Amino acid sequence: MLIDTLRYELPPEGTTLLGYIIRRMHKTEWLAKAAEALTQNKTAKALEAVALYAAASATSFGRAYYQPRFNREGDVASERDPITNALIAAKLVSSSPVYHITYSADMPNGDIFEGSEKILGTTVGLRGLGMPAPSKFTFKSHVYEATLSGTLTSELALSFFGNTKIRGYGSLNFSDSAGNEGQLNLSRQGEVTIKINDQPTVTHALVRVMWLDDTNFSPQPL
Repeated sequence: MLIDTLRYELPPEGTTLLGYIIRRMHKTEWLAKAAEALTQNKTAKALEAVALYAAASATSFGRAYYQPRFNREGDVASERDPITNALIAAKLVSSSPVYHITYSADMPNGDIFEGSEKILGTTVGLRGLGMPAPSKFTFKSHVYEATLSGTLTSELALSFFGNTKIRGYGSLNFSDSAGNEGQLNLSRQGEVTIKINDQPTVTHALVRVMWLDDTNFSPQPL
C-alpha cells in the first residue's frame, strides 16, 4: 500500500517541529542503498544515494495539514525509522535570531548521517511563503565520508480553497573521500537532477521516491 508521506510526517494527532523533522527523515532506505553500493565499490552511486537522501530528508511534498507546534530551545527528540530501524534524533539548538536545528540518522550497520540547518525566516513571493535553510550534511561509513552543503527552501503554496501545499526546492554541492564531486538541484515539481564528475546527469522524481512502497513508485499530485 502506498503511504501519503505528508500524512505520516504530520499525523492527525498533531506533532512538534522536531517530531515533524524526525518523520521527514524516515527515508533512510536511501542510506541503506548507499551502504550497498559501497560494498560493491561503487562510490559515485553511493554518493548519489546520499545526496538523494539529503534532499528527501530535508523537504516535504504534499498537503500541509497544519503547522507543527514549536519546541523550546534545547529540546531533543528521537524515534526509529520503522523501515530500517535507524535511530533518528533531532535537536533545536536555538530559535533566535534563526531556527538552528541539528539531526542525525544512526543506521544499524554503524553508518551515520548528520545534518544541520538554519531557517533564516519567511520570505513572501508570488509562489508562496518560503523558508530558506542553509544546510550542511555529512555521511560516514567506515573509511568513506561524504559532505554536502547548500540551501534548501521549504515553501507553502497557499490556496483559496484551503488545500495549502508544502514543497521544497534548492541545490546542494557535494563531494566524498573517494574523489567524487557533484551537484544536486531540486525543483518545486519534485524533480531532482544530479551531476557527478563527468557522468551524464541523472534525473529522479523525488515525489515518487517519497511514497513508500517496496515494488512501485507512484507520483503524488502537487
